[in-house]
Formats: sequence, C-alpha cells, structure tokens
Amino acid sequence: MRFRIKAIKAGAGISELAIDAANEVEAERHARNDGFTVLSVTRVWGGVLAGRNRRFPLLLFNQELLALLESGIALVEALQTLAEKEARPLVRNVLNQLVDRLREGLTLSAALGEHANVFPHLYVATVRASERTSDLDEALRRYIHYQYQIEALRSKIVSAAIYPVLLLAVGGLVIIFLMGYVVPSFSHIYEEMGGELPFMSRLLLAWGNLLRDHGMLLAVFFAALIGAAVHVWRRPTTWMALGALLWRLPAFGERLRVFQLARFYRTIGMLLRGGMAIVPALEIVSDLLSSMLRPQLVLAIRHIRDGGAISEAMDRHGLATRVALRMLLVGERTGNMGEMMERIATFHDGEIARDVEWFTRLFGPLLMLVIGGLIGTIVVLMYLPIFQLAESVR
Repeated sequence: MRFRIKAIKAGAGISELAIDAANEVEAERHARNDGFTVLSVTRVWGGVLAGRNRRFPLLLFNQELLALLESGIALVEALQTLAEKEARPLVRNVLNQLVDRLREGLTLSAALGEHANVFPHLYVATVRASERTSDLDEALRRYIHYQYQIEALRSKIVSAAIYPVLLLAVGGLVIIFLMGYVVPSFSHIYEEMGGELPFMSRLLLAWGNLLRDHGMLLAVFFAALIGAAVHVWRRPTTWMALGALLWRLPAFGERLRVFQLARFYRTIGMLLRGGMAIVPALEIVSDLLSSMLRPQLVLAIRHIRDGGAISEAMDRHGLATRVALRMLLVGERTGNMGEMMERIATFHDGEIARDVEWFTRLFGPLLMLVIGGLIGTIVVLMYLPIFQLAESVR
C-alpha cells in the first residue's frame, strides 16, 4: 500500500512524501527514520500516487545518467546536463535541486533522500551502498536491470488478468441488461397471458414487477450498496483481512509466499552485490514482505546478528524454499551470496510465470462457462412459458 505523508525536516521545510508500507504506522516510521517529523498520513487510492511518480521517469533518468557517467562526465555536470535538456518543470526542478545540494557538499544519496516522493527508499539505499565502493555506474546498471526484471514479471501478471476481467465486465453488462430491461418487459407479457408459470419463471416475473413498480427506489438502494462496498473495499483493514484469508488457502497461499520471496531475494541480491552488509539490506527490504512474513524476517535478522548462518536463519524462520536453501548453502561456500540470491529470484520468477500461464488457461474457460450458464439460464427461464404455451396450443 502507498501513503502520502506531509512532514517537516530541519533545513528542508515542509515536504510531501510518497512511501510504500503495509499500514499507516509503518509509513510513519519510515518517514521518522529519514529524519522527518510527520504532520499527516493519507492512504493514496486509484493510482494517484503512481501518476505522480510517472511524471518523474525514474528508469529513463537512470539510463540517461548512466550513459553520461560512462562517457566520462562528472556527476554534477551530468545532472546539470539532464536538467538543461528537460522540458518538464517538475523533473527540471528536482534535477536542479539535486545539483544545488551536491554543490553544497551533500552526497548523492542524501540529496536523493530529500525527495522521497520521487526516489524510492530502495533506490536511495542502492546509491548509498555504491558510495562506499565508489561504483555508482555499476549500482545504476544493477538498478536498471532490477527494474526491468520486476516490470517483466508484473507485465506477465497484468496480461494474464486482462482476459478474465474483460469476461467479467462483458458478462456482467449482459446480465444487467437482461435483468434490468428484458425481464421486466417479459413480465408484462406474462401478466397479460395469465396461466400457470414454472416456479423459476414466476421468480423472474416477480423480479420484473418489482423493478417496474419500484425501479427508482431499487436504483438508489443498489447505488448506496455499491458505495458502501467501495468504502469497505478501500479500507486498509479490509485488504489486510483479505490478504490473511488468501494466505490461508492451501495452494494460493503457497504461491503468494513464493512470489513474495522471489521479489525479496532479488532485492537483497542487488543490495549485496552493491556492497551493502546483509543485516542493513534485510532491514531495508522488510517492507517488500507481507505482514504474514515480516515477523519471521525480524527473527531471521536477530538470528544472523547472533552469529547464525544466513541459510540457517532463512530456513528456520520460513523464508526459504527447498531450492532457495540449497542455493544459499552454495552461496555461503563460494562467498557469492548476492549473485546466488538473484539466481534464486530468477528460478522462482520462472515458476511464477508458469503458474500464471496455467491459471489463465484454466480460469478463462471456466469463467466463460459460468457466465454463459448464467445468461443461458435467464434466457431459458424467460422463454419457457412461451414454449409451454406453444405445446398446449399444439
């Protein structure tokens, strides 16, 4: 979930931050950890925040900055060059502020951290880790690769969801048209015909009469019902309860766990390859895990701080699959834990992609069968009295 936070920081004035977190408390904690005094916390709905961030093209910014740095241009000059060519006022202002802060002696990570509504906490941490090794080029390259991989997996999931959503939308509109217009028209015809009707046809007739006599009242009732449903759906507690329910489903819960762990390992691997220690890296990416796994990560961090092996901590606290455990053991023996964690993520990303493809192939036809059955049942019940009348006449 995403939150918009109004906060104040010494030397920076009042700022508006955009933070990803599980709830309001987590979002406020992150803002305080970055040195802000929180004034208000607001949950952002309907992609408003995403729209704000899309106005600053983070991926394109990284690609252009990397190209300039690889050509031998200094960091401040590279940022100034990007600002001079930029036509969008928002992006140009952010870049100019970064240049000003760098000239004042701040590090790049500190300057980026002042724009939390533009630069994610993970990106700032990646740049901060690269400053210890003086390898900003490689850090930008890794982050670009990371973004491409995350976006590729997200695109597969979104593409798989489009077809079922279209089926639901079209099928729902057809059912609404039948129940809201066609059935009331048939109910008027059947009243004039008289005679005994089948039970289910009588139910449709009663619905048609109710809709014809009290249509406006029913419209207000359903509008209020939809508004209440939307209000409940937008509450964080609803999402938390729904997430807890999905996690308890035997097959679906395990798939959610693998998806969370794949993103978790990919991010950890990127930070470790950037030179960050394991414990700070685990603390930074804790928000990538759901509330079901976050307490287990706290225990794993404590285990590692006490001198335990990474593989043992992950396995003991439910943060490793059988495949991940084997790879972690190999990573500990070879001393290449960052690369090994990225390989774990790649393995599980392929597994998730196969599951999504299988689900789409199975769920689409099943959904079409259910919607077609509903529409066919309504049509048959409407025409059944006509069939009976024709049979009696014959």
